[in-house]
Amino acid sequence: MRLTTQDLQAIEEAARDFFAPGSVVRLFGSRLDDQRRGGDIDLLIESPVAMASRDQVARRNGFLARLYRRLGEQKIDVLIVAAGEPDERSIVQTARRVGQVIARVPQ
Repeated sequence: MRLTTQDLQAIEEAARDFFAPGSVVRLFGSRLDDQRRGGDIDLLIESPVAMASRDQVARRNGFLARLYRRLGEQKIDVLIVAAGEPDERSIVQTARRVGQVIARVPQ
């Protein structure tokens, strides 16, 4: 995995501040492969509660703003889904299947 301890800490702290207890953050995509270079940070956030679109956008924007302040300007993609709910998007299915849990918001 190509994230530093500081990157992981920043992601965990931002997730705690913007997402519900029980939320899980998964890293997927090229940053999982230590042999690759570059690439954006792809995150899937699974929330135990469904969110209205407006709330989801506000939380995503706040989460990203916090990460940009802590990690600097870099490409970060964030998907937010309800945990346990089916999602037909192939990117979500892939992230759920191969993504590595990097943070959990305490209950």
